[in-house]
Amino acid sequence: MELKLDPRTKLYMILIVSAIVMMSATTPLLWALRIIMTMIPIMLLIAEKRYASALRFFVLYAVALILTFYFLSADSTGIFKALLTGYCGIVAQFLPALITAWYVVRTTKIDEFMSAMQKMHVPDGITISLAVVMRFFPTIKEEYASIRDAMKMRGISLAGGNAVKMLEYRMIPLLFSCVNIGDELSAAAITRGLGGDVKRTSVVELKMNIADYLLIFCFSAAAIVFVFFKYVK
Repeated sequence: MELKLDPRTKLYMILIVSAIVMMSATTPLLWALRIIMTMIPIMLLIAEKRYASALRFFVLYAVALILTFYFLSADSTGIFKALLTGYCGIVAQFLPALITAWYVVRTTKIDEFMSAMQKMHVPDGITISLAVVMRFFPTIKEEYASIRDAMKMRGISLAGGNAVKMLEYRMIPLLFSCVNIGDELSAAAITRGLGGDVKRTSVVELKMNIADYLLIFCFSAAAIVFVFFKYVK
């Protein structure tokens, strides 16, 4: 059964996780809190039946943690080990925020997002910008998949030894598509009456449920404990 969360709860999750990842974890307790907060959006992706995304994020995060704690260290010698240590550290540090943002973008409808922003009395300029961004990246992903399939049909791929052509024939069309998609999304937002003088109504009725309050409490408690043991104790 899918777990339907309010968009305001999802935005609060992004806020808390983003704040946590900006503070370094220096003790086992702080790392445990960060890992738990990372596992929650992964479990929510599983609840939304997005198994492939959840598995990819879990494997990437688990590998980064294992390499960071058991195979690499800050005093690792050699350029390769030093670069790998830095890469794994960055992944382990900032991937929780990326996972949470990915979950929010992939599971939140634009109508729900707009209604939530209106309930929070967010200015239309910020709301429209965020709504366009939320639709921009999934659309870019679909566009790149179409370009990739077209290039494969023409035999242009990295495996075929055409690395230069692959970059030219994929990236240049993608860049032009980015410009067109941005214009189209902006036009669609204006067509739907976003940013108009009259207050926009919505057929979506948002209501906080027990799961929303439980997640808000858990993330708030985790943030308080993290800050306390990081800066107070």
